Amino acid sequence: MEIRRIGVMTGGGDCPGLNAVIRAVVIAARARGWEVLGIEDATSGLVDLDYRSPHGNRWLTVDDVERTLARGGTILGTSNRSDPFKFVVERDGRKVEADVSDRVVENFRKLGLDALVSIGGDGSMRIAQRLIAKGIPIVGVPKTIDQDLAATDYTFGHQTAVQTATDAIDRLQDTAESHDRVMLVEVMGRDAGWIALHAAIAGGAHACLIPEIPYRIAPIVDKVRARRAAGHPYSIIVVSEGAHPAGGAQSHEGPRELGAMIRLGGIADRVRRELEPLLELEVRATVLGHLQRGGSPVQFDRILGTRFGVRAVELLAEGKVGHMVALRTPEIVAVPIAEAVARPNLVDPNGQLVAAARAVGICFGD
Repeated sequence: MEIRRIGVMTGGGDCPGLNAVIRAVVIAARARGWEVLGIEDATSGLVDLDYRSPHGNRWLTVDDVERTLARGGTILGTSNRSDPFKFVVERDGRKVEADVSDRVVENFRKLGLDALVSIGGDGSMRIAQRLIAKGIPIVGVPKTIDQDLAATDYTFGHQTAVQTATDAIDRLQDTAESHDRVMLVEVMGRDAGWIALHAAIAGGAHACLIPEIPYRIAPIVDKVRARRAAGHPYSIIVVSEGAHPAGGAQSHEGPRELGAMIRLGGIADRVRRELEPLLELEVRATVLGHLQRGGSPVQFDRILGTRFGVRAVELLAEGKVGHMVALRTPEIVAVPIAEAVARPNLVDPNGQLVAAARAVGICFGD
């Protein structure tokens, strides 16, 4: 496959390290004499060539990415509502989800592109897989702060998110101890509790609630009371947004909106309301939310993002479309996208990391 022009886009939620990937793709591709089109807001820039955001479809030069390595977010914009197979359109005066993927293929060809680099999580990789089947050559780059793709040892953005959560826990420890309070810290993690678990261990939390281990309130109450009896009348509880009680469901912020995944939220406040009547202490909840997505990436994420971007260009040059780059320490390898999305990377409740957390006194509410 001869390459002259490629597109690069970022899909799903933003995360630290996206610009490192874009920068590496542009520099590595331009070194081969290729042109690189930055596609705005995931596939939105391919659904409608007249679509304009502040980012805008544009041909990227090395100068455009010169000082982006330390920047958070994405210079191309992103969206978790641009699935071309469930795109929101207006018909007969109302908004509905429609398949506009044929338009994406047509516009891909109009732009004279030879291939795409798609940077995103499992949802973006599944979209890429379907577009490949329709004739668009794509190489994937895994992106998720949740660390929930099993095909790669790490995804960029995760380490920065954990550092942000750990910093917050360190600060909340101070105020919790000063006021003899129980502090709940809600972090991201829809189906995988890696951010919560890593941050709980790194921050010295006393309890950690994750999606993989349904919780009960009684063991958490016992943990807080035991700490108080031992002379420590404060506790820190880290809660993944996807955590849920045994026999219960995850907490949602209303019904699913058109073109979007159902929005999780409210679990920390739910646990607060369950705990407060059972304790003689004040219970407060802090939701970190999108703080975990923003900010300058830590060095690990800058390096991994750069390696992913360079390897993605190499895969295109080798004709290995339909693959996703992945870290199999110490190498960056190519994994078929179908294999990459076949199973999620979830916390093993019986694994060494959970065992280590339990050994240092972290309660999981089970």
